[in-house]
Amino acid sequence: MHFPERSVLHFNVADFSVAVERVIDSSLKGKAVIIGHLGSSRAVVYDMSEEAFQSGVRKGMKIQQATRICPGATLLTPRISVYQKAMTAFIKQMHNYTPLIEHGTFDGHVFLDVTGTHRLFGPPPDIGWRLHKEIKKSLQLNPIWTLATNKLIAKVASRLVKPVGEYIVAPGEEVDFLAPLPISILPGLANQEKSKLYEYNLTHIGQLASLDKAQLMVPFGKRSDFIHNISHGIDQSHIVAESQENKPITFEHTFAGDTNDQKRVEGLIALLASKVASQLRKRKLTARRIGIWITYSDGGRSVRQATSKRPSDSDFVMTDLALVALTRVWTRRTRIRNCQICCDLFQQQSKQLSLFSLNTQKEDTQKKLVGAMDQIRTKFGNTAILTGLQNRHQPNSLHS
Repeated sequence: MHFPERSVLHFNVADFSVAVERVIDSSLKGKAVIIGHLGSSRAVVYDMSEEAFQSGVRKGMKIQQATRICPGATLLTPRISVYQKAMTAFIKQMHNYTPLIEHGTFDGHVFLDVTGTHRLFGPPPDIGWRLHKEIKKSLQLNPIWTLATNKLIAKVASRLVKPVGEYIVAPGEEVDFLAPLPISILPGLANQEKSKLYEYNLTHIGQLASLDKAQLMVPFGKRSDFIHNISHGIDQSHIVAESQENKPITFEHTFAGDTNDQKRVEGLIALLASKVASQLRKRKLTARRIGIWITYSDGGRSVRQATSKRPSDSDFVMTDLALVALTRVWTRRTRIRNCQICCDLFQQQSKQLSLFSLNTQKEDTQKKLVGAMDQIRTKFGNTAILTGLQNRHQPNSLHS
């Protein structure tokens, strides 16, 4: 049976938040722009324009350092809700052509699978040109767009034409397209894997592609198949159309001053876990897993997770899971700058009542208590009622 080549479009608005700010204020065009949470000595760069990037500014860099490197830059505070609204409008344009759309939160990156849509909208390159024109006209954004047979090649191609332009890699040209490019441009390679390749004097993808899987097995073990495939432009991953129902629930908080106060951090995690549980109940979902990311004051990051056997939407269960994950992830004495919580492994809440309750008396009591707390929070706000643990820390800004 013959399967047609896939047609994957990748749209990318470079420096998305800066691009949105420039639509709002055209005087920012052509100027160096740095976006970050201002007013704190620990504030870091959220995004920057190409002009600031060329001066050496990078995401995650301290604002103080960034302004020394690029002293003439315009400083702006992030407006997350504005970027989210712009991203929603950006994606809406593409739903006119295909339901198979995969995208980030509000980073300007979107993949579309337009395989088989030619009878409705013409050849894939025409769709790319038309969408680019429509986005530029309606949103005043100028995205890069690329076309290839898979996400890997489309993403690499977009890196070649940043900050503006387009690139089409025809079916069968994947290996020749990749061969002259530096290994550093390949997505999915860990830094230590790149370092190991450089130790073997392999600097270009074509050199890597000349090695077979057996040769790659010695230095890379189980990763050898993956590395062999990406060096040949092979990517079998599908476009995952994200529904609101399956979207992971995430919240994060950046401390005004780095801290290693255990009670304060545990209080924050408990409050974030409660917000996760509240979102689960709103979506009529239960979940089994909580993950915790922490960023240390020296820039180091770590992530760990905890999983329960039974799915739940209870504040108490989610808090217990989150605290287990926190103990696993917090292994250094270094102060913490940022915490993030993520919840997934969802299940739909059962619509049919069970003849025999599976909950203990304690769980039934907690369920009634959570219901009462939800009513109070709906009427008076999320922080109107807190547990003793949550009250150890009241964050200034929480966002999902």
